[in-house]
Amino acid sequence: MWYAMTETDSSADEREKMVRLQIKARGVRDPEVLAAMQKIPRHLFVPEDCERSAYEDRPLPIGEGQTISQPYIVAVMTEQLELQPGDRVLEVGAGSGYQAALLAELAGSVISIERLEGLADRARENLARAGITGVRVVVGDGTEGYPPEAPYDAIIITAASPGVPQPLIDQLAEGGRLIAPIGPRDCQDLIKLVKHEGRVERTSLGGVCFVPLIGQFGWRGEDP
Repeated sequence: MWYAMTETDSSADEREKMVRLQIKARGVRDPEVLAAMQKIPRHLFVPEDCERSAYEDRPLPIGEGQTISQPYIVAVMTEQLELQPGDRVLEVGAGSGYQAALLAELAGSVISIERLEGLADRARENLARAGITGVRVVVGDGTEGYPPEAPYDAIIITAASPGVPQPLIDQLAEGGRLIAPIGPRDCQDLIKLVKHEGRVERTSLGGVCFVPLIGQFGWRGEDP
């Protein structure tokens, strides 16, 4: 992964403040995650009319009814993945590409699936504009995973599902970690799965609210 940081990056102070006050102060401790969030330019992953709000601790619209998650939730989910250099990572829901950029910074190899082609195109553009490599954005049903590159050391689902899609559990490597918001459309439980000898250990990380994960093994478009 390579990111083109320059001396004239005027958002550096905003990122430092975001990390110090919104993330570190609320309990995220992994130094690699904190460093990645201070380095990656979040303002390049939001629409132009939202750039002034890019470092506020709230989700922002990115088009087509989707959002970029608040920085704190992004940090919590990323920390819980326990990424190591060389890990193979699958992201379900590319969105604007911001989460994938952080994953690439920490792990190096990321497959990111996005069902909306327009968002996938913008995610690719945003990643290129920020100088991020190591991410491949694929258009498809993320609930089915991406078998050609499986198994994955870490899987992150960035939209709410009524349950963890079985194909994603199947594609998780031994010792692999999966983070996902699971529950009804209006409110979910952020959960962590760790795979041991083919079985998964589940931990609850607290309440969250995400847009729905649409797909064969998530919410159907017509579901209430």
